Amino acid sequence: TVSSEAEEYLEAIYRLEKKTGSAKTMELARQLKVVPGSVTNTIESLERRDLVIHEPYRGVKLTEKGRKIALNVLRRHRLAERLLTDILHLDWSEAHEAACKLEHALPADVIKPLEKTLGHPKTCPHGNPIPTACGGIIEQKSEPLVNLSPKVSGIIVKIIEEKAEVLQHLATLGLKPGVCVEVEKKASFGDPVTIKVGEASHALDYKVASIINVKRTDGKMRR
Repeated sequence: TVSSEAEEYLEAIYRLEKKTGSAKTMELARQLKVVPGSVTNTIESLERRDLVIHEPYRGVKLTEKGRKIALNVLRRHRLAERLLTDILHLDWSEAHEAACKLEHALPADVIKPLEKTLGHPKTCPHGNPIPTACGGIIEQKSEPLVNLSPKVSGIIVKIIEEKAEVLQHLATLGLKPGVCVEVEKKASFGDPVTIKVGEASHALDYKVASIINVKRTDGKMRR
C-alpha cells in the first residue's frame, strides 16, 4: 500500500503526463501546492519503490506499477465527484476539491457498489473518463476548442482542468459537456476566441478555450 501523499503525487504525475508528456518538478510543486524541495524528496522515495522514473531535465514519468495506482486513484476521484454532484447535489465547480479529500477515504470494497448506485457512469461531471476496475481508460476522441476555425462548431466533450473559479465561469456561460459551441472569431495565437452558444456570443480567454475539448460536428479531426 502507498500513503495518501504518494497517491496524490502519482495522480498529479499522471495528469501532467497526459497534458505534456512528463511531469516537471516545478509544475508538480505548483499543482500540489508544495515547495519544490519536498517534491524532490518524495520523487526520490517513489523512485526507490519503482513507481516513477526521474530523468534530470526531462521530468518524471510513471512506471507501469505507478500508472496502475494512479489510475486507481483517478477512478476513486472521478466516482467521488459523481457521488458529490449526482447524489449530494454539490455544484460541479466544488466537486473536484472535495473529491481530492474523499478519494483517499473510500475503501476498495465500497467502489463497486458506489459505481452501481451511480449507474456505471463513463465520465466525471467535467466529462473526463472514469478508469475501469481493471485500469482501462476509454477516451472519446476530442480536441481543444482553440483548434477549430471560425464558423466550425463542436460538442463539448470534457473540461481538462478542474479549477473551481474556471468551472464556475464556464457554467455561467452555459459551457458544459454535451453543449454545442461554434467558433465565431479567432485572431492570432494567444488572443481571445469568440464563441457562440445558442444565441449568445462570448469572448473566451485563450487559456480557458484551450482546456475545453470538443468533438467537431463536421466529423473532421485535426491531427
